Amino acid sequence: MSSSDDGGYVHDPSAFDADSGGEQKGDEPADGSEGGGPAHPATVDREFDWRGWILVGVLFFAFIVAPTAIYLVPPGAEGYRFALLILPLAPALLLAITAVWATTRP
Repeated sequence: MSSSDDGGYVHDPSAFDADSGGEQKGDEPADGSEGGGPAHPATVDREFDWRGWILVGVLFFAFIVAPTAIYLVPPGAEGYRFALLILPLAPALLLAITAVWATTRP
């Protein structure tokens, strides 16, 4: 008994190509269009503009302002629960949203 006769799944690339009918070969798009896809990121001219500076500001808030605020609120203070629950959550959400917004451009 060989490894292909043991009753388990064995991938056969020639069977896969025969099932597709030879319609799609190589790097051609599935819809038949030629070069209609998005440009490669290395070919797009991008620079560090106001979106980048907003992202830097959110990073500053997430890594400097929020941890400092958490550190400075004493455990017996009225806003201690707020400092431990919301202050870590707000920068994380803001950073995630801003990072996606700053990196996705039309």
